[in-house]
Amino acid sequence: MKFLHTSDWHIGKKTDGRERIEEQRAVLKEIAEIAEREEADAVLIAGDVYDTYIPSAEAERLLFETLKMLSEKGMAVIAVSGNHDDAARLTAASALTEGTGIRLCGDIHEEIASGTAGRVKIAGGKGYAVLEKGEEKVFVALCPYPSEARFKESVREEESFEEKMRRWLYAGLSGNTEHLPAVLVGHFYVAGGTVSESERPIDLGGARAVLKEILPECNYIALGHLHKRQVMSKSRNVYYSGAILEYAFDEAGWEKSVNVFEINGGKTENIRQIPLRSGKKLMRLEAKGYDNARELLEKYRGYYTELTLLLSDPLTDLQIKTLKGENPDLLTLAFLFEGSIEREAVSRKHLSDGELFAGYYETLYGKKPPEELAALFEEVLHETDQA
Repeated sequence: MKFLHTSDWHIGKKTDGRERIEEQRAVLKEIAEIAEREEADAVLIAGDVYDTYIPSAEAERLLFETLKMLSEKGMAVIAVSGNHDDAARLTAASALTEGTGIRLCGDIHEEIASGTAGRVKIAGGKGYAVLEKGEEKVFVALCPYPSEARFKESVREEESFEEKMRRWLYAGLSGNTEHLPAVLVGHFYVAGGTVSESERPIDLGGARAVLKEILPECNYIALGHLHKRQVMSKSRNVYYSGAILEYAFDEAGWEKSVNVFEINGGKTENIRQIPLRSGKKLMRLEAKGYDNARELLEKYRGYYTELTLLLSDPLTDLQIKTLKGENPDLLTLAFLFEGSIEREAVSRKHLSDGELFAGYYETLYGKKPPEELAALFEEVLHETDQA
């Protein structure tokens, strides 16, 4: 039986205000094409399907179109909710998925429906599904993002996070009474994983690190939450598939991919990472001076860019407009000034407005403001006082 593991779609997410929905549409179509080409029997989506608790109608439409596309290709599609998803909202569509191979899980106690998905039969239970294809059976345990609010559990004062996490991890697996080969699909942070800026904390009960030692023995653990693809344990087949696009500038250069693996005769085989080619790349640039900035931006045309510009003098309005006008994919422009000085903390109560302005300018640029600029400031200030 062959599986495709993906996660962290973050449908609807923007990067520094730039819409990414069309890129998401392209990469999700690419994932569906990979799944079909690889003849996957099941697609496992390990959480953070949406970027926000209340996704836009366009984001919801794209999710439903993608799930339908995958299901129509004859494969089971199993998704758990992540910390960016509203579990109840995500699973509200379950009534519409009856008769398809789509299964959405937002709670470890969620009753997964039985049915058929193309070549695969699905036998559901609380927090798990058993997939059957010919002679092969695989037990798939589901662990959506673990928080008190999500699982609606009463607080147990005496129970540590580790003890609670053990219960959540093993809740679905307790149904594996036939001792079948098992896959765990979960959304949580495993200690030692590499994080990025775009994994902002949406935390309704405390996202803490899960120790590798308490992870259950499975044929494969399909994780979501961290945006960098990474292997948490090769010997135990514990993988983060990573996000489907570069979403933050510290993710620049992280190759995006999905994982494909097989379980045959109870053994896990042929684990592979298949690169994703859709979507724009991000680049973090640093330039010294205006001319160098233009050269770098031209070199990386076609990327979304973040530019930090080291200057000895401030740019003119025309220069700033030129940089932005020539480079519509320049998302962030920041300035650092040579010769900036650290001023002693002194009382400014007795300083005039002009002196305060001069001190501020000197802090930024390391020199006193030009006479004409200081005069202009005084003129504007006078006009304001007279208004």
